[in-house]
Amino acid sequence: MASKEELRNVIIIGGGMGALTAALYTARASLKPLVVSGKGLDQLSLTSEVENYPGFVKGIMGPELVKNAKEQAKRFGAELVGEDVAGIQSAKAGFEVSTQKNKFFGKTIIIATGASARKLGITGEEKFFGKGVSTCAVCDAALFQGKEVAVVGGGDSAMEESLALYKFAKKVTIIHRKNEFRASKIMQDRVLGLKDKISVIWDSEVAEVSGDKFVKGIKIKNLVKTSVDGVFAAGDVMDPRYRQAVTSAGTGCMAALEAEWWVERGK
Repeated sequence: MASKEELRNVIIIGGGMGALTAALYTARASLKPLVVSGKGLDQLSLTSEVENYPGFVKGIMGPELVKNAKEQAKRFGAELVGEDVAGIQSAKAGFEVSTQKNKFFGKTIIIATGASARKLGITGEEKFFGKGVSTCAVCDAALFQGKEVAVVGGGDSAMEESLALYKFAKKVTIIHRKNEFRASKIMQDRVLGLKDKISVIWDSEVAEVSGDKFVKGIKIKNLVKTSVDGVFAAGDVMDPRYRQAVTSAGTGCMAALEAEWWVERGK
């Protein structure tokens, strides 16, 4: 590992496809990037099979795709550190990135911290988290064997969670606050084609989670219709709409090129 006091050209914060693509591009540009990613898994590493990433005809498992991207970035000289970032602040000639153990200094920063599972903020959600409330069906699907399960949302993630659950659950009900999904058509078709196993409650949201030791039920409410110089962003952290592995890779490339040009202009 290079000296921690060294002023690096680029520090990339994150460990998903946006961060790793940025690392690959900046490494190939001989900028020797440092990638600082925490212990938590990125969204792609929690995904089972990825079928829509170009170049993989038969699909690829999410964790394998991330692993390959890491090795590819390291091959060209990227350095990876597994520590959670505690803060970023301006410093002489650039920025200081601090973790609980170390401080790193960079001319530019690429923030690619991704997206975390969004909670609903409703009564009972925290109380029953891990006791029937989950944010990762791929991780916990087997725990719902033979049970009735509700999935909240209408995007690709909700579709994938439902498809992971229906193989185990007695019945899966998707609850969506609008009257149509925003998921890709292929994902919608897969879910809506399983009418015997997956049903949908439209124009509604979950208001409360109830139970004793574990979740026993939910209450549903029907809805009445009526930047800093030298810092760049990539991946889901800057993309609230699409959130696909391939778009994360694209924005990682864009952020890397911007950082490279920034470094060149500063020399």
